[in-house]
Amino acid sequence: MFRLVEQEMAQLVEVLPQERYELVHLPGALRIGLRELDRQARERLDIARPVIVYCADELCDLSPRAAARLEQLGFRQVYDYVPGKADWLAAGLPREGELASIPLSGDVADRDVPVCTVDQSIDEALARLDETGRRVCVVTDAEQVVIGLLRHEDAAALTGGVVDDVLQPGPTTVRADQPLVPLLERMARSGTAVVPVTDPEGHLLGLLEREDIERVVARREAVAG
Repeated sequence: MFRLVEQEMAQLVEVLPQERYELVHLPGALRIGLRELDRQARERLDIARPVIVYCADELCDLSPRAAARLEQLGFRQVYDYVPGKADWLAAGLPREGELASIPLSGDVADRDVPVCTVDQSIDEALARLDETGRRVCVVTDAEQVVIGLLRHEDAAALTGGVVDDVLQPGPTTVRADQPLVPLLERMARSGTAVVPVTDPEGHLLGLLEREDIERVVARREAVAG
């Protein structure tokens, strides 16, 4: 699906209500509701090109129903993006709409994050942290799925071992579509300084530091005030 979208081969159709489409939608997506499909499909869509329909998430039944109807109307290349808009936004992918300019976690997250593996030597990981001036290394597997965090102070306290000896397993993560203000409040209450941003499959997208969120929130409040 992503290849079809990136190469502009497919036509995107959101089948959610108009007001939800206007708030935020996938780039270039048309909005055609179920009740308008029979009347608008052939007018607004090219029957010779693939069509991808989506709704809110995998629990929403609007997109599978729309896909079924489009096939009955003669469209031969119809795809249902089952995880829907929630999956797209959670992966930090581009968006359009009234809320598209509001920064989310994925927009603020640092994508240039030091990464280490469980079998990597602590000395090597520590050298990488010192080289980049970072306090935390995100521990991932070969597929970039987040396993844990390695803090500089923990690595410095033990030399000669491997990352698995001192990593903090199972860190809290957030999706890329998380609003910043409530996230900042949660991090402040829990005393959390950093949190990895992951896609719905657990792959690392970036790292958020509470200080960075505070600066972004303060700037927006200053502009709004």
